Amino acid sequence: MKTSEETETLEAVETAKFLSGGQALMESFLQEGVDLIFGYPGGAIMPIYDALYDYTDRINHVLVRHEQGAGHAAEGFARVSGKVGVCMATSGPGATNLVTPIADAIIDCTPLVAITGQVFSGLLGTDAFQETDVIGVTMPICKWNYQVVDPDEIPEVMAKAFFIARSGKPGPVLIDITKDAQVKAMTKPFSYKKIDKLLSYSPRVTPKPEQLEKAAELINKAKRPYILFGHGILISQAMEEFREFVEKTDIPCASTLLGISGISVDHPNYMGWLGMHGMYAPNVMTDRCDVVIAIGMRFDDRVTGDAAKFVKQAKIVHIEIDPAEINKIKHADAPVVGDAKEALKMLMPLVKQGDFTAWKNEFRKLEAPEKELVSDRDLQGEGQIKMAEVVKMVSEKTKGQACIVVDVGQHQMVTARYYDFRKPHSYIASGGLGTMGFAIPAALGAKFGAPDREVVAFIGDGCFQMTIQELGTIAQSGLPVKLVILNNNFLGMVRQWQDLFFEKRYSFVELHNPDFITIAKGFGLEADKVTSRENLSEALDQMLASDKGYVLEVVVEKEENVFPMVPAGTSVSEIRLK
Repeated sequence: MKTSEETETLEAVETAKFLSGGQALMESFLQEGVDLIFGYPGGAIMPIYDALYDYTDRINHVLVRHEQGAGHAAEGFARVSGKVGVCMATSGPGATNLVTPIADAIIDCTPLVAITGQVFSGLLGTDAFQETDVIGVTMPICKWNYQVVDPDEIPEVMAKAFFIARSGKPGPVLIDITKDAQVKAMTKPFSYKKIDKLLSYSPRVTPKPEQLEKAAELINKAKRPYILFGHGILISQAMEEFREFVEKTDIPCASTLLGISGISVDHPNYMGWLGMHGMYAPNVMTDRCDVVIAIGMRFDDRVTGDAAKFVKQAKIVHIEIDPAEINKIKHADAPVVGDAKEALKMLMPLVKQGDFTAWKNEFRKLEAPEKELVSDRDLQGEGQIKMAEVVKMVSEKTKGQACIVVDVGQHQMVTARYYDFRKPHSYIASGGLGTMGFAIPAALGAKFGAPDREVVAFIGDGCFQMTIQELGTIAQSGLPVKLVILNNNFLGMVRQWQDLFFEKRYSFVELHNPDFITIAKGFGLEADKVTSRENLSEALDQMLASDKGYVLEVVVEKEENVFPMVPAGTSVSEIRLK
């Protein structure tokens, strides 16, 4: 039975000559070039879904199985395509289920616009059914959020939402729309003006010349310069400018975890990735450089360990679009505030042609002992299958060209080490938040964002069960997303810490897993299980050749640790091979 307020607003739409709020939202999406939405309907957002019914020839809606899946799928789409990801959910629990992907997006700088339905404006603050103050809940984890109570606001609010989400340091925006604002008609004709600037939000894209000149002076005087680059290279689409900068200066470079694929792994100046689980040479050489050029990275604790000990002997050039990151963790001797792409373009004529062959060789000398101790062990092909073998084999079969999506844990680090990334936007991971359950929906989103690329996700058995319901979304989509479960029947990374730091007191980390293959087939996906090394190659070939969604479970060594592991409170550069 409708309330009198609902009846009045529905009658108003029937006699209105202007668009309803729901229709205005759809038209706003079209103006922003949105043709894909991930979402889940419900009571408070039903008028928007009713409006969407008439737009399905222009806007594809992907029905997820949980609102968290909608957010992560939108993230995966955004990370691969460079576009703003869009997701929708109803009020109350629907909205709060978006909190995790929104928090994930803010820390990993992923452009996201989340739309949530809300109770009628007259019921706000009354604890109405499925009412939650989603604006208050998400304010700390959004670049901007706003509650719409009048349909006339929708065009301007949406233009601001997309501008803020994609500009400067990208991130999530949430727009909460009351049910009456969705149903009521606008009082004026729909008019949309895309925004390219706001007085209240004006990120600096072009660096100041004097900052670049100081940075160039430090770079040109350096005897042992070292580039540390992060996700900012990929976000700003600066891959080509970065490669040219590296080749002109001849400076060795290393990436953060999310910076992986910013330059091809076979580039002679690329030394690997650094950090807690990173490679030996990139970590050790942070103690030996005299100038660090940090580009699009924020000196995260998983990179630095004890920040006070990290590159303490070196001068720092820090190129970063967010001024809040400058001097937050490490003092910058030459800060450069601006977009990485623009900064590198402007730096190019200011830096000298370099030749650091001898300096690069110092990095290469450290690779042999690491290979002997780590890589040879991980790829030796004895005993149970190891995670590294699976990743390396997929890398070889896809020639380093696939888009690789990972979840969180040991498999995430193994994939970073053993897949040969040769194409940009190829390592899609939850970095800053470390969200288990990210990979299944993110892989689907990535496939929508890059339909012509092979998308392969590596997922731990613990992570897989956190969003296992999204197998249904993959099946319904009909897209050939490939999911590889590296199953060791443990919460592996937690177990590793308990092994190394808690005297192998394995407290609640052993998993009694379900029959993943039966479950996958029950959702309508193709599936297979590998327990012996002899069958691995053929099983991977079958998976990669499939034109359908596919789950391949590989049973791997139960208590394998990822090397290296840096104890908390130390510097990652203090790692020593033994």
